[in-house]
Amino acid sequence: MKNLVFVFALCLSFDSWAGVYKCTDASGHTDYQSSPCAQEHKSVQINPKTGGSVDLTAKEQQQALSAEQQKQLEEQKQAEEQARLDEIAQRKKLAKAESELTQTLIKQNPMQFSAYAIPAYDPDKLPALVKQFESRLPEIEKFRRLAAQKALATGKCQRVEADELNLKSTQELLVFLVNCSSGTSFYFNETELKR
Repeated sequence: MKNLVFVFALCLSFDSWAGVYKCTDASGHTDYQSSPCAQEHKSVQINPKTGGSVDLTAKEQQQALSAEQQKQLEEQKQAEEQARLDEIAQRKKLAKAESELTQTLIKQNPMQFSAYAIPAYDPDKLPALVKQFESRLPEIEKFRRLAAQKALATGKCQRVEADELNLKSTQELLVFLVNCSSGTSFYFNETELKR
C-alpha cells in the first residue's frame, strides 16, 4: 500500500513536491513522506525530478564531524598562538635579565666602560640588524657583555666605548664588534665567547 502511495505521489505535479523523504527507524521500518524525517530515523531525501537521493543522516554526521574538526583546528591555532606569545614574553624577560647584568657591570666599573657602551636593545624597537636575530635576543645581550669583558682582558683595551652585534653575524654564528677608547677594535664570534 505504501509503495502505491509513493507511486501516486510521484505522478502528481512535480512542482507541488519539494522532495520525498525515505525514513527508516531503528527496527528497519521504512516510510516515505513529504516532510523531513524525525531525528531518530535514518533519513534519505529523494528528488522526484531526477530520481537522485541524498543520505541526510550521513550528511548531518559529516557536517557535525566537519564542525568538530574545525573547532579542534581553531583550538589548535589558538594554542599555537598562545605558545608563540608565551615564547616572546619569556625571551623578552630573559633578554632584560641579561641586560640588567650588563648594566650592573658597567655601573660597577666606570673606568672600564663608557656609560653608553652597551645600551640594552629594546625588544619592541630592535635595530634592523638585531631584528634578524630576534629569537636569540637573550644570547645577544649575554654575548655583548662577554665580548666587552674579553676585549678588556686582552690588555689592549683600556675602556669599552661601544659593543654591538656585527653585520658578519649569521643565524648559526653571531659576531660582535667591540670598540675601545684606544681606537682598537675587536671582533669576537659566539664560539670564542663560549670558551
